[in-house]
Amino acid sequence: MDSSTSFTSFTSSTSCYNPRVTVTPHPDVAVIGAGAFGGWTALHLLERGARIALVDAWEPGHPRGTSSGESRVIRYGYGHKPIYTEWAWRALAQWRRREQEWRTPLLVPCGALFAYTEESGYSRACDAALSKLKIPFQRFDAAELRRRYPQIALDGFAFGVLETDAGFLRAKLATRCVARAVAEHASGRGRFVLGAVEAPQASAPSASPKPLEKIHLAGGETLSAGAFVFACGPWLPQLFPQFLGERIRPTKQDVFFFGTPPGEGRFNAQNMPVWIDIAREFYCIPAHDGRGFKVAYDRSGPRFDPTAGERTSSPEILELSRRYLAERFHALAGAPLAEVRICQYERTPDSHLVIDRHPAFSNVWLAGGGSGHGFKLGPAVGEFVAAQMFDATPPAIPAEMRLGAIAFTGDDVTSLSF
Repeated sequence: MDSSTSFTSFTSSTSCYNPRVTVTPHPDVAVIGAGAFGGWTALHLLERGARIALVDAWEPGHPRGTSSGESRVIRYGYGHKPIYTEWAWRALAQWRRREQEWRTPLLVPCGALFAYTEESGYSRACDAALSKLKIPFQRFDAAELRRRYPQIALDGFAFGVLETDAGFLRAKLATRCVARAVAEHASGRGRFVLGAVEAPQASAPSASPKPLEKIHLAGGETLSAGAFVFACGPWLPQLFPQFLGERIRPTKQDVFFFGTPPGEGRFNAQNMPVWIDIAREFYCIPAHDGRGFKVAYDRSGPRFDPTAGERTSSPEILELSRRYLAERFHALAGAPLAEVRICQYERTPDSHLVIDRHPAFSNVWLAGGGSGHGFKLGPAVGEFVAAQMFDATPPAIPAEMRLGAIAFTGDDVTSLSF
């Protein structure tokens, strides 16, 4: 990289970047995207001994990223997709270890309550996957649900499953902590680079792909590296339209925080778990850290440009959320709207991630397609990508995560993506 490339230092709630971090002129790996997938991939590669440049167009935790916002659910039930149960459980161990290492509380272990109107193949598959991995959970019938959670109107539900080791993560804070761990690593082999990356000029897939030598930044600088990982979330289909334009679809998602009654804590994380309504496709996160009660509709919103899109909420989704709040949480009927956040999902047609080598470049890897549920998986995804690049015999990439997997054919909608 030439000498005009800019570096950044910025603060998080716990510490700041060291602007005197050692600069390596030619990193082993450049990771583009400092969100959940990119940051954790960079950290795992760094801890394997690689020299790393972590690149992002904005500071880690910025509001345009899917890894922004104050909270993201961590849960383990994935129905007939047990690989994500395994990865989420594996990630939990890393989340716990890192918050101890960094002396920063990242996980709020309030549990996650899945509410079901009837037994189904999905619920049975969740139970089987949790049992196989010995992930603790409790199953409550309708009467026991009402006894345990009087603050929730439970009419119509047949039973609930409480994942006791689930909860939510402090997403923006965690994203910044991971990026800081890369930039301030004791080895001096990591750095953060502030810069917008231009799309590499990719040829058609080749039986003998050649390596990518360098990437270009919007300011005219270049960055060369031995290998590249693009983990750019909703920007991936813009950078690689030929391969991901029909596989990853960014959608606008409205999130609302409603004020809870003053002086009582029925809807706080100390007294209520994350709420997941399978049939209605709503999830709620209890009030915490001075914020309100979070209500989010999980169904796909409209297509969204993560860079230029206006982050204003939909009156229709707000009204739908108010009605749901009044129906399920009677004490919050008419609660004031305290805060609005607009994020995006990177939807794939089947909610599977995308992890694969670029078919035109021998040293480029792509990791994305979080579909809204990817944040919790960040530590496991980073570990998996690092193994693909460094292990002599890496774990097999599931076929459903390959580039050639299912693409959008219309207005496909997937559910339970958080």
